[in-house]
Amino acid sequence: MPRALWGAALVAAVSFVSACSDKTTPIKVVESSPSAPSGPSTGTATLAAPVPDAPVDNVQLTTLRPTLSVRNVPSTQAGGAKLYEFQIADNPSFSADSGASSLYYPVAVTKTGVAEDASGKTGFTVDADLQPATRLYWRARVAQGTAVSDWSATATFRTRIAGYSRAGELYDPLVNGETVGERVGATAFVPGDGLRLDSSSSYVRYRLPQAVSAGEFSMEVKGLRPNNPIAQGFSSNKPKIFGMQDGDGDYTTNLWRIDAQYRGLEGNPPNCIHFRAMFGGNQFKIEPDTAVRYSMVFLLDPAKAYFWKGSWSNGFRLEVFDGLGGAKLYDQSLPVSNAYNPPRHVAYLGAPVGSGGEMSVIAGTTYRNVWLGARAKPASLGSALER
Repeated sequence: MPRALWGAALVAAVSFVSACSDKTTPIKVVESSPSAPSGPSTGTATLAAPVPDAPVDNVQLTTLRPTLSVRNVPSTQAGGAKLYEFQIADNPSFSADSGASSLYYPVAVTKTGVAEDASGKTGFTVDADLQPATRLYWRARVAQGTAVSDWSATATFRTRIAGYSRAGELYDPLVNGETVGERVGATAFVPGDGLRLDSSSSYVRYRLPQAVSAGEFSMEVKGLRPNNPIAQGFSSNKPKIFGMQDGDGDYTTNLWRIDAQYRGLEGNPPNCIHFRAMFGGNQFKIEPDTAVRYSMVFLLDPAKAYFWKGSWSNGFRLEVFDGLGGAKLYDQSLPVSNAYNPPRHVAYLGAPVGSGGEMSVIAGTTYRNVWLGARAKPASLGSALER
């Protein structure tokens, strides 16, 4: 068509459309280019925090190597592997373990790079025994490319209630119907409470694999009654809460004898708390004097559990608390110029009857949560026993 006629036809067409349109709506001509081909997004993923699946709700486990699992997290990004990170700690703030765990069992674990499982839940199994009888906290998060989710809500569990005796450390919960020591005389396990000594000559013996020259011996004790009379067959009323010595010789004359006492009637004075310690010979014997004994009289409640702690290095210190974490009732210490170094370190709940004829224990006392170690008891060890 000649250019002049083509132009005339275009003008006529535009005029016709304008005439047929709403005069308030102008016609707009838009030039468009071909659409780009569709494909996977290359942007940053948006990830929700994982939801803990198991273990949760402070459940009591029968293992020290639990499997932690979360529900898989959906993502706005189609491509790219999702990797999960898990954290375990003995505190809800997940602060780093700073020597608060035992020598042999950790309480802080971090596991990264766990690939998402196609089953819909992703988890990992701890590959080393965690600290026993401990309440632990855990959480998880997920990463995809450069995107990282928030941490999940914190979940809790309690590790298996178990004891152990290794060089420099002994732990005996006693609430699980077993002991790492030797039961001597009449004893009975009381569910949830611990091990009860049922006679004045009963005790538990721990033969340590290695002498602890400086450390702590502590436990919870229930059933300590005031005004106990001298039991038949005994010459004096000085019941032992715990004791230590060298080997299996006579307890009364042992040169490495240490014991904590809650004396009864005729205890000079009755119902006083007291200790005696021998660091290798009579010249290294220490104990509070009579005036201190008379100022340390307590009418203990047999329905309560008291926390007893003895510690030694360049001397001996005895502390007694009104329950675990409760108010301190007794705190006495004395120095000595010799180290505690028995060739065969043996420890007791109660004590064996020696040639001196002293009462070894108050019948009916119940023990639990026992620790003997070369350092202070880890704060979280035994937390699974707390009601």
